[in-house]
Amino acid sequence: MDASHQLPQLAATAGQALVVLSETYAGAMRHDLVALAATGAAVLLIGGASEMNGVVRVPANAALRQALGGTRTSLNVRMATSWLEHCTPGHLITPAAQARWKTWADQAARPERYSRRPMTDEAVIDFIEKSKDSHPGYSRTRLLRLLRDQGMACEQKRFADLYTATIGPR
Repeated sequence: MDASHQLPQLAATAGQALVVLSETYAGAMRHDLVALAATGAAVLLIGGASEMNGVVRVPANAALRQALGGTRTSLNVRMATSWLEHCTPGHLITPAAQARWKTWADQAARPERYSRRPMTDEAVIDFIEKSKDSHPGYSRTRLLRLLRDQGMACEQKRFADLYTATIGPR
């Protein structure tokens, strides 16, 4: 049996399924999610790309990052863990669990606003070169954190590309 049929079969057997996906993966797995919803199992999607019939979706909420800790990259997993702490044991989705989650999320949400200054590619490259000289043991990730802590803005992928072009692969 191929993987696209395993998830719906497992959900149908268990009667419920918790799926944690980024927006990108949810888009790629749309047909699988539709098949999963058609099983009649209680399906909870944390993150995802859009609402779907037969699936209870809890959209990613960056405002919960401070309460849950960690980075935005792993936020959906931490949201799923927190959901499980709010749900009724043995029941993934109940009106009571949904109400508990909503109350908690509404109280815990702290929108993050950054007032970082954008940088040109040349300025980022200059920062990377100078920082590598003064902090030779710093990883790419740590250098990006240093840049952001100094009030500068640079998207993670752009920084990684400029780092690789400047220093080489990790």
